[in-house]
Order: sequence, then C-alpha cells, then structure tokens
Amino acid sequence: MIRLRSPLLAAVIALALACPLFATNGYFTHGQGTASKGMVGATTALAQDALDVETNPAAAALVKNGYSVSLALFSPRRDYTIVGNPSGAPGTFGLTPGTVSSKSEYFPMPAFGYNHRLDDRSALNFSVVAHGGMNTDYRTATFYGTDHTGVDLAQMFVSATYARKIAANHSLGLSAVVVGQRFKASGLQAFSMFSSDAQNLTNNGYDSAYGFGVRVGYLGQLSPKVSIGASFSPKIRMSEFKSYSGLFAQRGRFDVPSSLSAGVAYKATPDFTTAVDYQRIHYTDVLSVGNHLIPNIMSTPLGTTGGAGFGWNDINVYKLGVQWQASNIWTWRAGYSKCDQPIPSSEVLFNILAPGVIEDTLTAGFSRQMKQGGNFNMAVMYAPSKTVSGVNPLEVPGQQQIRLKMSEWEVEFGYSFGF
Repeated sequence: MIRLRSPLLAAVIALALACPLFATNGYFTHGQGTASKGMVGATTALAQDALDVETNPAAAALVKNGYSVSLALFSPRRDYTIVGNPSGAPGTFGLTPGTVSSKSEYFPMPAFGYNHRLDDRSALNFSVVAHGGMNTDYRTATFYGTDHTGVDLAQMFVSATYARKIAANHSLGLSAVVVGQRFKASGLQAFSMFSSDAQNLTNNGYDSAYGFGVRVGYLGQLSPKVSIGASFSPKIRMSEFKSYSGLFAQRGRFDVPSSLSAGVAYKATPDFTTAVDYQRIHYTDVLSVGNHLIPNIMSTPLGTTGGAGFGWNDINVYKLGVQWQASNIWTWRAGYSKCDQPIPSSEVLFNILAPGVIEDTLTAGFSRQMKQGGNFNMAVMYAPSKTVSGVNPLEVPGQQQIRLKMSEWEVEFGYSFGF
C-alpha cells in the first residue's frame, strides 16, 4: 500500500486555491495530469494514470494502484488596446486610448491524484486539481477607478471517485466534487452607479465561495483497438461572494458551468494510439458569465439576477491527440485542439477584465520510465495569439474600438508511480 504524507497533500490543496490562472478553453484548462496534457486533454476514452479520472471517472476502475503528482508553470499574456479618443458626449463612457498589458504573467499550477483498487472490478480515487480561473492585473485606472484594475478568480476541485466494471471491458464511475473558489476585483468604481450594492462591488480584497457537485463517466473497450468514453458534470451551484454581491449576478454567485465530453481512442498498432475528443462547456449556465452587458447594464442593476455579465457563449472544443510508445522506457505525445470563440465582439468592454479569447492549442510531451520505478512526465502547451475586436458600446457608435489580445504557454513536470 502506498502511504502519502499529509503535509504534501495539504501543500497541494493550499497552492491550488492560491494560484490564479487563465485556461485555454474559455477559463477551463485543456487537460488534467501531465500525460493527458501532452495529448491536449484528449483522454476521455483512455485510462493511463490517477489524474485521468479527472477527465473521466470511469477510468479509475481500469487504472492500477498508484499516484500522480504534477506542477505546471502557466504563463498567459494579455493586453487590451483602445483606438479612438473619448467623445465627451453626455451619457457616454469613453476609455483612455492606448495599449495596456496585464502584469501578472507566471502562475504555478499543482495537481495530485491517487488511485486505489478495491478488487478486480472496483476502485477508489482521490484528486486535488486547479481546474481553471481568470486573472488580469492592469497597472492603470482602466475604468477611472484605482490605479490597479483587474480580477483574480481561482478554482480548486477536490474529487472522491468510485468506479466499477459492469462487464469485462466496460466501467462506470461517479465522482463527488467539492469546489473552492476565491475572487477579488479592483478598479471598478465607475460602475457604482449601475450596481445594486456599491459597497460590495470592488476593492474588497479576496472573498471565498464553496460548492458541491458530481461527475459521471463511462469507459468501454469495444475491441482490442477501439475504446470509447463519455463524461458529464452538471452545473455546480456555488455559495455567494458576499464581498462582491454588487458585481456578480444573483448577489455574488459564480457557479461552475455544466460540461460534457465524449471520445474515441484507436490503437493503430500496439505502440501507436490516436484519440479524438469532443467537449461542450455551457458558460450560459452561469448568469455572471452568460448575461450580456448591453442592454442589461442599462435596465437591471449589477448583482441582481439580470445584472450584466461577461456575455460569454457556450463553446464546443475539438481535440486530437496521439501517443507513441517508442520503447519500454520512452513514450511520446502530441495534440491539437480548436474551440469556439466564447467572447462576441459586442462584449469586449467588460471582457477587458477577462480576455479569454484563445481558440487554438498545441501540446507535446513525453514519459520516461525511471530505474527506481515510476515515470517522469513532461508536457508543454502553446496557444498562439488571438485577437477579438469590437466597438465600445458605452460610447458614441463607432467612436472607439476595443481590441482584446491573448496568448499562452505552459510547461508541466510530473511523476507517476504504479502505472
């Protein structure tokens, strides 16, 4: 039996909740676990190590006893550009022209997973991961508030999973998920006139919220070469950020949107596997994310059910991953994903705070079997620069253009034992 020291687990939990980040598919990360990330997260139909259970709970019944731990260095590069001078017309809200970059650029992202086989048919799994979030840090009064403008949202998922084989090559899994979030916002005083609670709108430091949800999954091997998988997580209702009840809809609630994924893996040879995944993320489940800026901000105060949000669309994500076991020691991976654009051009003003405009993601990685046992894993990710432009909706039509720009890279190192 593998024994894990509680200080290590406590450190992972603390670091996961303390790390703000911005992920590749809106604010969802592209994968969980170093091996999965090397294949851009296209592992719904694969069971490789303890952290694959974060993608598909049914994988726990097919994974051996063991643990996986990883630490990534994630670097998003974000900026916005304002083109055109403010009109100064009554009732307008023009922004200062120029380009401003977010200053926070490096974030550590930990993950931990442990799988324990109860018998030949069933298993328990425990994991702690940083799932996603958003962060901007502009050292200027973007909205004429304080000289620091931005938001900082971090999400941590703690999952306990039970999986069981329902036939020789088919399994089902169920995860109980506890979610912790922390959030702060700065420099939004100019929106006080639109808020239902201006005292709880901005500059109140960090606040925390918690929620409980589930994730279900199926994984089946149809033949020695073909396996299929699917998983679904309903919307997770979170407690309120009371210090920001005048910003987010529903008195400060920022729920976790529902998501589903389905995948097929094909083993062309004993050493080469191709995997294709489809993921759907329902950002419109969350009113704080899905509500539109216009006309909501003119008709309904911020913080109420119909208050303005980021106006994000639901997105589809298409993933292709490959894996080549070159020898008993080396395994190589690569992947590419394409997702819909979550931010419409009509929503660029508020999304200066959350410019999650990435559409394309490229990954590569490897595993090396160590002499003392276990595997050393590495994965890299690059998301090329993407720009979304639109007019300032609170200015004279055509007076100002807003351009949001973002690119990302990530390097992750991991170690897995028992697989």
